[in-house]
Amino acid sequence: MPENTSSRVGIERDHPPGTFRFALRALSHRNYRLFFSGQTISLIGTWMTRLATAWLVYRLTHSAWLLGLVGFAGQIPVLMSPFAGVWVDRWNRHRTLVVTQALAMLQSFALAALTLTKLITIHEILWLCMAQGLINAFDMPARQSFVVEMISRREDLASAIALNSSMVNAARLLGPAIAGVVIAAVGEGYCFLIDGISYIAVIASLLLMMVPEFAGPGRRRAVLEDLREGFHYVAHFVPIRSVLLLLAVVSLMGMPYTVLMPIFAGSILHGGAHTLGFLMGSVGVGALLSGAYLASRKSVLGLGRVVASSAALFGLGLGAFAASRMLWLSMILLVATGGGMMLQMAASNTILQTIVDDDKRGRVMSFYSMSIMGITPLGSLLAGFLASRVGAPATLAVGGCGCLLGAMWFLRRIPAIREVVRPIYRKLGILPEIAAAMRDASAMVEE
Repeated sequence: MPENTSSRVGIERDHPPGTFRFALRALSHRNYRLFFSGQTISLIGTWMTRLATAWLVYRLTHSAWLLGLVGFAGQIPVLMSPFAGVWVDRWNRHRTLVVTQALAMLQSFALAALTLTKLITIHEILWLCMAQGLINAFDMPARQSFVVEMISRREDLASAIALNSSMVNAARLLGPAIAGVVIAAVGEGYCFLIDGISYIAVIASLLLMMVPEFAGPGRRRAVLEDLREGFHYVAHFVPIRSVLLLLAVVSLMGMPYTVLMPIFAGSILHGGAHTLGFLMGSVGVGALLSGAYLASRKSVLGLGRVVASSAALFGLGLGAFAASRMLWLSMILLVATGGGMMLQMAASNTILQTIVDDDKRGRVMSFYSMSIMGITPLGSLLAGFLASRVGAPATLAVGGCGCLLGAMWFLRRIPAIREVVRPIYRKLGILPEIAAAMRDASAMVEE
């Protein structure tokens, strides 16, 4: 084949058609393989810490309000993500990730030290969770934007995002299950210690990468000017605006269910830390299944309807779980809930990463981070307040209804979204007729 032949043809020849091969082809990139392996280990520790923190707060206070407040403190700094996104577009994203992961490791070790020495109080938990939230404000947009730099072929981007989702989901499944056993055996402090150690894996993987020298932006402008440009781009580009608004609605109304899980595990289902581990593990099973489904898709076409239907599934699952009083039924319902939640986030991520302009990627992904992690703390605060007044089940039922309404609104917006993205997909060769023409042209070159 001549050297100037499209890389798309090379991909098809090196990776024969097949769902499994398609799903894994991002792993053909060395940097992404390193990232995938290191991040998988680290994320298991992260999910252990999430469950252990929630159980520690519940054990110390037995307060729904304080569970919501801790969730709020840990995620409210992510509202700064749009400012962080400006810097992410200017900084070396690889170096930024090394720094954020090192700081997160120190935060976990501090939490472990205070818990193991029995000096921990709700005040220390609040401050340390807030510190982690500030780290995440820079880490999330940098990590989302860096995926493109690890993948040299744009055609493999969807595979990378799907594998990222599967990685998070597998950790969501394993982390809480391991944490439940560790808490029951030796206490929450060892979960934090394991999490701190797990960061070594992702830091090592980042240091082993070979990345091109960072050129930096061509022209430096004021931070507020870059921020204004990013906000204008997001607010006036219909597909991005619609995707982010639905994410914000679901994050406000539905995502805070996680902070109320200790109440369901302890007071409603009459279990302990192991019950909480089973519940969160069920969410992980559903999320893992959704990641496998997304990885099996060979095109971004049709993802708009996937976003709407998965948000509706999340809302329905949440409402049904709120009414359940049996552990086995609650676990089944949380499989559906977790699947809908993760599928919506991953499908939204795939759409955004596909259509966004490269020079605005960091800022757009910062708004994506804010729509999830920045809005969720407001929902956590609201959920904690409502749960202390009307109870956790009624709070989740209201949240589920809000997610359903958001899904219906987005479904009505799909025709307008399709009208805007079709020219982009045509330019990228994603539409079937364009992709077929490219394959035919490449075949003629080979002959």
